[in-house]
Amino acid sequence: MKITATNIAKPTTIIWNGKEVVTGIYKTPTNQPIFLGTTDVEGDEVTDRKHHGGEFKACYLFSEDHYEYWKNLYPNLDWNYGMLGENLTVSGLNEKEIHIGDIYKLGGALIQITQPREPCFKLGVKFGNQNILKQFINHGFPGTYIRVLESGSVKAGDTFELIDKAKNSLTTHQFFNLLYSKEKNKAHIECILTNDALPKQKRDKLKQFLK
Repeated sequence: MKITATNIAKPTTIIWNGKEVVTGIYKTPTNQPIFLGTTDVEGDEVTDRKHHGGEFKACYLFSEDHYEYWKNLYPNLDWNYGMLGENLTVSGLNEKEIHIGDIYKLGGALIQITQPREPCFKLGVKFGNQNILKQFINHGFPGTYIRVLESGSVKAGDTFELIDKAKNSLTTHQFFNLLYSKEKNKAHIECILTNDALPKQKRDKLKQFLK
């Protein structure tokens, strides 16, 4: 895996249900290194701290490999890296191969794979179609948030060096399907109950399906 682009956003105001909402989803390439902090990316807009930023969502990664799929669905948009709201566009990122809890050295930072992105209305506003939320879920390749274990700068061209492979974990793809499937895979739920790369609140919510 290798960083193709580093992307950040300035605050952008959108209208949703007649109200003004400030968002940081409109990210564009910086053409320079960015600094990964333990709760966010330095200089990047994180307005909704309830759903973005923080220990388990310090930075969002999306695969360059899936760009062609979305371009084909939305050919009339002004395409550039950062279009899916990611801080890091990454070539070779495969959600079926990375596992929740995997630890990588990336540039000057040490990072850990945490949870997949769960799309919200802001993505629909950006793409001009709220149907993209269902399309995003059905496609099954959501990218991933990371935890920053050691802060540091990263830049385009930096490669991911696997430091520690998570044991008895789910892939990002499996966990994303678990979140949205009506019939929950109980073995998959049990697999992540002690995985501290996921927020306890999210693990506890899934644990209820074991009752």
